[in-house]
Amino acid sequence: MRFQRLVLQRWRNFVRVDAPLRERVFVVGPNAAGKSNLLDVFRFLRDIAEPRGGFQEAVQKRGGLLRIRSLHAHGLTDVVVDVAMDIDRAAWRYRLAFSQDNARRPVVKEEKVWKNEELLLERPDADDRNDPGRLGQTHLEQVNANRAFRDVAEFLAQVRYLHIVPQLVREPERYARRNGVVDPYGGDFLAQLARMEKERKRTLSSRLRRINEALRVAVPQLRELRLQRDESGHPHLLGLYEHWRPNAGWQTEDQFSDGTLRLLGLLWAVLDGPGPLLLEEPELSLHDAVVRHLAPMMWKATRKSRRQLLVSTHSASLLSDAGIGPEEVLLLRPTREGTEVTVAAEHQEIRALLEGGVPMGEAVLPRVAPAEAQLLLRFSE
Repeated sequence: MRFQRLVLQRWRNFVRVDAPLRERVFVVGPNAAGKSNLLDVFRFLRDIAEPRGGFQEAVQKRGGLLRIRSLHAHGLTDVVVDVAMDIDRAAWRYRLAFSQDNARRPVVKEEKVWKNEELLLERPDADDRNDPGRLGQTHLEQVNANRAFRDVAEFLAQVRYLHIVPQLVREPERYARRNGVVDPYGGDFLAQLARMEKERKRTLSSRLRRINEALRVAVPQLRELRLQRDESGHPHLLGLYEHWRPNAGWQTEDQFSDGTLRLLGLLWAVLDGPGPLLLEEPELSLHDAVVRHLAPMMWKATRKSRRQLLVSTHSASLLSDAGIGPEEVLLLRPTREGTEVTVAAEHQEIRALLEGGVPMGEAVLPRVAPAEAQLLLRFSE
């Protein structure tokens, strides 16, 4: 199950995007080019499709239509999100165009669904024209309306996003809990482990063992991981670090380093669930020697499930893996008319560099670097 193509119109930084998507997608570009906003398209669809979500909440969660619609739209009002998907060997396509009414309430302007090029849904329909209030919701989010394309709704609801904030893992009381909704920043990370311990204890033990084996590459002194509850019943992650005194090296998650927590969360996310996984800058807080192996590690971990990975990065080390092809890399380049998105394989000079043995990171990152980064040196003058 994966996204195959993304088409956008007037979404945040982007006036127009038409990009093919592979099983792995690496998104590169300068700061403020829109890497996070590009990944947020998939979160937006997920927020509409998941049972506790919906179109109205998904738009308001992002500050309303005026925050979503591109500033480069030049008077055109509709925002368009159009995705092609491969779900259980069937070719699906979902298209949503939306704007707002005079009361600034988000409204559906167009909603279409195709399966193997057969049009299954086209809105607005006669019922919508007789009752315009229906356009405040998509059919995607309605169980009684999406029967013919429920595979699409279920697929989109499985999209996961991860950008671990170590402090939230250490202090989960800072996290505003929402029942049943996974926190992408790690505020409920320990709660996720506790739920699995209650429901599938053997699965939890197996995952912690696999994660521990991988973590020992980055943290060689970490011998064992364990979930344990304190006297009040709150879950804690314990790590046994090698020490000259036996069993004297147990530490709880509040003593783990930022890098350890981020890598732990990344490894957990890769193993957890079949849907597309969105990762923002997984290289943060990690040593370059570890970052160089993240791409092949994630690919190996998802090889059986063929889980799609969409990763934003600034790291040449992460892109140094020789297995990354130019068709897997999206380049974001800001212009005066919005950010352009191209595939690295479309650039002849990048292909020539790769054929000459230049690593992917060195071939693509200079082409999306800020043009006058050296001007930062003037700050101290």
